[in-house]
Amino acid sequence: MIIQDMPIPRKLAVAFVTLVCIFAGIGWLLFSSLQTVGAASEDKERAFDVTASAGDIMNQILEQQSAIRAYVILRKPEFLASSVEARKKVGLAADAFRAKTQIPEQKARLDRLMSAVDELNGKLDHMADLARNPATQGEAQQLAGVKQLGKIREVMGEIDKVQDERIASTRKLEADARAGASTALVLGGAFGIAMAVLLGWLLTTMIARPIRNMTSLMGRLAGGENSIDVPGTERKDEVGGMAKAVLVFRDAAVAKEKADAAKLVADAEQKHVVTELTNGLDSLAKGDLTAEIRSEFASDYVALKANFNSALSALRTLIGSVVEGAASIRTGSGEIAQASEDLARRTESNAASLEETSAAISQMDDRLKATAKAAGNTLTRADQAISTVGDGRSVADEAVQAMTRVSESAKGIDSVIEGLDKIAFQTRVLAMNAAVEAGRAGEAGRGFAVVADLVSALAMRAEEEAGRARDQLTATQTDIGAAVEMVQKVDGALVAISGDVDQVHDLLANIASDNEAQSAAVTQIAVAITTMDQSTQQNAAMVEETSAAARNLSSEVRQLSEQASAFNIGSGNAARRPSAPAAGIREKVAPGYVSPVKPLPAAAVSALTRTDDWATF
Repeated sequence: MIIQDMPIPRKLAVAFVTLVCIFAGIGWLLFSSLQTVGAASEDKERAFDVTASAGDIMNQILEQQSAIRAYVILRKPEFLASSVEARKKVGLAADAFRAKTQIPEQKARLDRLMSAVDELNGKLDHMADLARNPATQGEAQQLAGVKQLGKIREVMGEIDKVQDERIASTRKLEADARAGASTALVLGGAFGIAMAVLLGWLLTTMIARPIRNMTSLMGRLAGGENSIDVPGTERKDEVGGMAKAVLVFRDAAVAKEKADAAKLVADAEQKHVVTELTNGLDSLAKGDLTAEIRSEFASDYVALKANFNSALSALRTLIGSVVEGAASIRTGSGEIAQASEDLARRTESNAASLEETSAAISQMDDRLKATAKAAGNTLTRADQAISTVGDGRSVADEAVQAMTRVSESAKGIDSVIEGLDKIAFQTRVLAMNAAVEAGRAGEAGRGFAVVADLVSALAMRAEEEAGRARDQLTATQTDIGAAVEMVQKVDGALVAISGDVDQVHDLLANIASDNEAQSAAVTQIAVAITTMDQSTQQNAAMVEETSAAARNLSSEVRQLSEQASAFNIGSGNAARRPSAPAAGIREKVAPGYVSPVKPLPAAAVSALTRTDDWATF
């Protein structure tokens, strides 16, 4: 099939699909370029993130080393805490680095780096252990001055070098992708515009120009020129169809003159048919359903006569059925109205019960919330008690350590007293030797003998005082031991108190959690009851609407019966009049039932009267 013979919608579709394919290809090319740009940009951002993570690792390593060095010099516990925090941050930064990098070699370098970090951590822990002991603090300070980050800096240098190369590569890829996208946009746009212009020219040549020519021929034919030649009838598209139609119009105009004569005869037959139908319809308008057509019609109108008579017979049957059905509907509508009133009373009782239940549930909810709040406050007090007991244990530990140090100092004093005792003993020996020598000297050594006696007496007194000091020191050590034992008992009591307070804390936490859960459950029950209350009120409104609809239906059915009784259905009598019981039912249900339940807003009542809401109810 050549393009000229294609239907116009297909030609337009081909042109549209061609343009869509061209611009889809351009869009796909541009989208691919933009995806490449986006991927390159993401790689660049990822490389920057990995580099930042590597920097975080190195910064936290330096922070950890600095904290340990500060602890070695100053021996303040807060520096150890800073070191532990920095060590945790090193692990977090390493995990971030491993998650962000996509280069296996970098992950291997990270493993090497973390091995070096573990080695450094061992050295730093050793330094901290040495610094805790005053005897080895000097050794720790010497180790603190040694360079320990050589291997770490080497591996970090390799990582930074690879990341710098990665960033440079991703920047080049992003620039190349942006240039490719710009080129694709310019070339694709130019090609698309050229194809659009070409398709527009082809559509104008094959569709618009032939249609203009055909419009001119149709104008001439409408002006009464029946001898025109119609070109394009050989085409297989819509233009060819238009040409064939114009040719048919031309032939029809020629045949019209021949048909005018035959039309006069047909008009006379049609006038007779119209007259008979007019008479029959006039009788039908007056309520006479027995006025059938009995005169003869031409063969072309025999079916019309039969259809009219059949329709009249069907209408007689329908009116009779309507009258009989109206009586049944009146009875049913009265029963529906009575049932609706009973349902409204029961709905009112349900609404009152639900309202009382909702108030009781609300009070329960308030009390449970107050209980949960009190349990939370008690839990806070228990936390404070736990903290106080912990502080007491810390003070007890410090007291034990202080008394232990005093005991150690007492042992040193005992050594000093023992030394003094030995010195006093040696002094007495020397005094005795001096007295012996003074006796040998005779009168010349008398004064020296007196001095020797005084020295001997002084030495004996020193021995006595040393003994008293030793006894006092022994008593002091005994008291210190007893005090240490009592402080340890206090610490044990604090441990027991801490355990009991922890158990109380857990029990209070469970109580608070249970109260909150009960409060949430009661709140849900209150919401459910409120929803049920609203549904009950909606049901009451719907019942009232049902009762009103039943009363209206009864009234409408009575009117329908009165109107149907005006027709003559050929049984010798007109359609039966409505019976008296219908009016009685209407009088019985007319007052209706007035519910004390608070009415819904107008919008809610309108929504409840919709078909879908009634079906749901």
